[in-house]
Amino acid sequence: MKLHIKHWENVHIPLWLLKDTCWMLEWKTLGVTMIFPTLFVAIYLALKTRKEEEFLVNLAICFWIGANAYWMCCEFFHHVEIKNYAGIPFAIGMCCVAWFYINRLRRLLE
Repeated sequence: MKLHIKHWENVHIPLWLLKDTCWMLEWKTLGVTMIFPTLFVAIYLALKTRKEEEFLVNLAICFWIGANAYWMCCEFFHHVEIKNYAGIPFAIGMCCVAWFYINRLRRLLE
């Protein structure tokens, strides 16, 4: 199962990079289209690891991609006045990562 998850992690990274490259180059159609496979793979990884230690990190990635996609769409469709709402899922993702490391530290100290 670990090899299978590693494969999807390796697929996930180029999708995310392609989405963000489209954003940088202002390729709206491809950028928005890339949200779906990128978010799908992130959600898939989170679901596959839901009983493992890495789940919280993968969940954080889902929130991060969601926030990143929202921000990109705000810029693409001229709604920059509301792009700061992307901070909510970014913050939730940071809480997930913090919880992951708190749990890991707690186990190390036991």
